[in-house]
Amino acid sequence: MALSLTEKAANHVQKTITNRGKGIGLRLGVKTSGCSGMAYVMEFADKVDEQDQIFESQGIKIFVDPKSLIYIDGTELDYVREGLNEGFQFNNPNTKNSCGCGESFNV
Repeated sequence: MALSLTEKAANHVQKTITNRGKGIGLRLGVKTSGCSGMAYVMEFADKVDEQDQIFESQGIKIFVDPKSLIYIDGTELDYVREGLNEGFQFNNPNTKNSCGCGESFNV
């Protein structure tokens, strides 16, 4: 089981944590939502929760709850710029389908 960040994603996360003035890493998860069934949840972690699974990639700690991990195991998080748009992109090997906007997926 593993989650990883590209160098671009790690740099963006570190820069954001520095600008926030607090944070110990990135929290990733999923929730039931969207037209395909599941949606990614991402926020900055300020503390460790008891049930957290903790990974480290590119010097950034990634915190995931066990229920979400089964859906995002093996995912690589990238930070991309396409034209005028920029943001995080989840490269999830478990995804069977996703909606056209890329906001939701199913496994």
